[in-house]
Amino acid sequence: MTAFEANFDGLVGPTHNYAGLSFGNVASTSNEKAASNPKLAAKQGLEKMKALHDLGFKQGVLAPHERPSVEHLRVLGFSGTDAEVIRKAAQAAPTILAACSSASTMWTANAATVSPSGDTADRRVHFTPANLNNKFHRSIEHPTTGRILKAMFADERHFAHHAALPAQMHFGDEGAANHTRFCASYDAPGVEFFVFGQAAFDTRYPRPSRFPARQTLEACHAIARLHGLSDAQVVFAQQDPNTIDAGVFHNDVISVGNRQVLFHHQRSFVDQQQVLAELERKLAAVGGQFVAIEVPEQAVSVEEAVKSYLFNSQLLSKPDGNMIIVVPEECRQLAPVWSYLESMTQSGGPIDEIKVFDLKQSMQNGGGPACLRLRVALSEVELAAVNPKVLMSDTLFATLNQWVDKHYRDRLTGADLGDPQLLIECRTALDELTRILGLGAVYPFQLV
Repeated sequence: MTAFEANFDGLVGPTHNYAGLSFGNVASTSNEKAASNPKLAAKQGLEKMKALHDLGFKQGVLAPHERPSVEHLRVLGFSGTDAEVIRKAAQAAPTILAACSSASTMWTANAATVSPSGDTADRRVHFTPANLNNKFHRSIEHPTTGRILKAMFADERHFAHHAALPAQMHFGDEGAANHTRFCASYDAPGVEFFVFGQAAFDTRYPRPSRFPARQTLEACHAIARLHGLSDAQVVFAQQDPNTIDAGVFHNDVISVGNRQVLFHHQRSFVDQQQVLAELERKLAAVGGQFVAIEVPEQAVSVEEAVKSYLFNSQLLSKPDGNMIIVVPEECRQLAPVWSYLESMTQSGGPIDEIKVFDLKQSMQNGGGPACLRLRVALSEVELAAVNPKVLMSDTLFATLNQWVDKHYRDRLTGADLGDPQLLIECRTALDELTRILGLGAVYPFQLV
């Protein structure tokens, strides 16, 4: 059976702005109050999707959410017409309005955790939307995310959908940003790698002191149970608390894996050598040969990794068995990082090609290539069951660019979030987008 890893990238929404909402994410807080360009942000993301599609990789699109979320502003006590709700929030609580206007759903690595059918007990692909409980602006995402995923992966013969974990700190879940799967081939049984920042109930585990640890061990265990994963095919590892305090808010800022390869920093995990040994042992048990590429601190510091987003990259398997690493332009601008990448790709190892993309609009808000995509391993039969309208093509690329040109602003500031017209623009755009992508009614304004 032939299988693929499909990447479903988040389409940047019309309210993309720099509100600095994500404490612990250095890039997000550093660019607070800068003017953003939603139109350019969406087009930069589409260019990456199309480029990878043109290289032969399976590529899809995940739709943005309705913003500002008037629904949540009403829950917080603002009343009146939609326009009055927005004006009142802008006057009385602009930070709350900014949180309810965030376009953070663009980072679909946080949309859900996905387990392929080769790993699950019922041999279906399982999806659990992330509750993103650590940040209010992200905690409001999972209901719409779940509806969108069900509209994309609707065939219950092949796909199983779970509700998000309880929205409580003990089960804080950040989705695939803290999850990687290793396998000999995408249709073979694999080893699922869950990375957590802290244990909520067990004080023996160390904790960061400066920034929050967003993913809990308890959440990782719960998802493994929900997805019907075998104990023999899962590995749980803790992030190094000191790297979290250096701005590594998710595991995908310090490591990335694909097939049998883990590309990671020397300071990624607690008890790192033990973690690597367990991955090697369990992958060997299912027919794989684990390859660890560890970047030493003396070559690239944690601070340089965070600044460049070296590890927030994509590893993509080519037909010859080697891999492309997809990195943001910032990696080329930082000499130690670019020097390491060039030496690595020329070393004869499995990663032998670099693709660089300009994703500055996303990067300035704290998200690189890996943040923008949700990976879903699919067999040919499962891929055929995916909603075909969400899969990238020349036609869809042209249509979405025209859609962005029609509906998006090219400049947005915090003050603009109080403009009720922005809500009208967003709803008009999304109503059209659901028809383009064949999603049906997935947004609150469509469900009333």
